[in-house]
Amino acid sequence: MKLLSREGYSVTSATNGADAIDAVVREEPDLVLMDVLMPELNGFDACRQLKSQPATRLTPIVLITALQDSEDRIRGIEASADDFLTKPIKFHELKAHVQSLVRVKRYTDELDSAAAVILSLSLTIEARDRYTEGHCLRLSRYATAMGVSLGLDEDDQSALEHGGYLHDIGKIAVPDAVLMKQGRLTSAEYEQMKLHTVIGDHLCGELRSLRRVRPIVRSHHERLDGSGYPDGLRGDAIPLLAQIMGVVDVYDAMTTERPYKPAWPPEIAFEELAGEARRGWHATDLVDLLIDLGRREMLMTPRKTNAGSCLSLVEV
Repeated sequence: MKLLSREGYSVTSATNGADAIDAVVREEPDLVLMDVLMPELNGFDACRQLKSQPATRLTPIVLITALQDSEDRIRGIEASADDFLTKPIKFHELKAHVQSLVRVKRYTDELDSAAAVILSLSLTIEARDRYTEGHCLRLSRYATAMGVSLGLDEDDQSALEHGGYLHDIGKIAVPDAVLMKQGRLTSAEYEQMKLHTVIGDHLCGELRSLRRVRPIVRSHHERLDGSGYPDGLRGDAIPLLAQIMGVVDVYDAMTTERPYKPAWPPEIAFEELAGEARRGWHATDLVDLLIDLGRREMLMTPRKTNAGSCLSLVEV
């Protein structure tokens, strides 16, 4: 790998599969070049382990092999390898693969960084109002617990997790005098508050990594009977993830202290939510699920999150 070092890459080496995994976790590289035939842990198994961990599953892995059997390529695909190189390696081919995959990884990191900035911004909104402390975390946990119970896939669960933090991102544009008003909002103030859904949607709109979150941000205040905002959507026109977030948002508002009300006990909130479902505001099955999870104390189920960025190249 001296040739890659001459090209300006920072190269770290490991001599076996187990050490390779440790090096990837420690060094957080842009790319992993990994021989299939390694001591202690072969390349297929090492690749599978790295791709199963949230912190390393987005790191591109190229398997290097002298094997020509198509079954070995199938094993590599099943282990989630990103690319293959066959020995003997031609340097110009290796260089092209490295440049391409490192570029893709850095694009991915940039998207993650931008999403992290948006996420941090959302937490500053919560910090403006002591009454909403912990609101984003609770909604993230509540919504994800419901998504898990509904059997939603990993992408939808992740959208619910991030949607809990980002659902009110548009409130960054709402003046403190309106956001933290102690009494009932005037009609004009309420209209101003309602704009946070549209503003939040626009803030998330430039990030592809948040495309699944945008419907949550825009539509979590819609109601099945069309009386919600900002678009007056009805029934199934309201995205399922937004419906879930809407239900847990109302539940959290009921069970925490706000400037205009004390915190309600969960059972009172359950009764009120069931009443709102009967009035046609929420889906009855979603309200019933929240109530069931709440009574079984399963609403705060934690979820693992993706993390990590990469700086160097590890070669095995």
